[in-house]
Amino acid sequence: MEGQYINIHQDLINLCRRGDRKAQFEIYKRYYKAMFNTSLRIVNDSAEAEDIMQESFLDAFQRLDSYTGEGSFGSWLKRIVINRSLDFLRGSKEMVSLDEVEIDLADASESYPEEEIQFQVSTIKLAISQLPDEYRVILSLFLLEGYDHEEISQILKISNQLSRTRYSRARQKLQNLLKETNYKNVFSAN
Repeated sequence: MEGQYINIHQDLINLCRRGDRKAQFEIYKRYYKAMFNTSLRIVNDSAEAEDIMQESFLDAFQRLDSYTGEGSFGSWLKRIVINRSLDFLRGSKEMVSLDEVEIDLADASESYPEEEIQFQVSTIKLAISQLPDEYRVILSLFLLEGYDHEEISQILKISNQLSRTRYSRARQKLQNLLKETNYKNVFSAN
């Protein structure tokens, strides 16, 4: 079948569909760290991220028949985790709405010596965790999870342009935060 993804864990997934608890535990062991980290980057609370991750696995095992094989199992599971994380944020706080404006984004193309890269990544992750929910979510989805604006707009149920706008504003807020804490501005446009 065209478009069908060949999953390396397909045997385990098939056993999970039959309710095999050992297979479910094996799938859990293989994916829980990544799913926890995904949720944590969005909700910014380790206890909530743990709960969301657990609920996402339960939900995934109950809805395994809806996994069609179009894409990896991990990406399907990650989508469940992201949606649950966003539902948590929506339920706990009302997300601020920003106006749609046209912004021309310029991406950084500057390169850095190898020894600075790890420091910058951890510094940026720490700074992102200090941002308001709306900014943290968009930066996490774009920079850390690797989604493009089209995918983000579908996940957040916003327009593609609004995704770009929020990303631009979040990036600016992150730059300001990094400047205030005397870190190198790793997002400066050339």
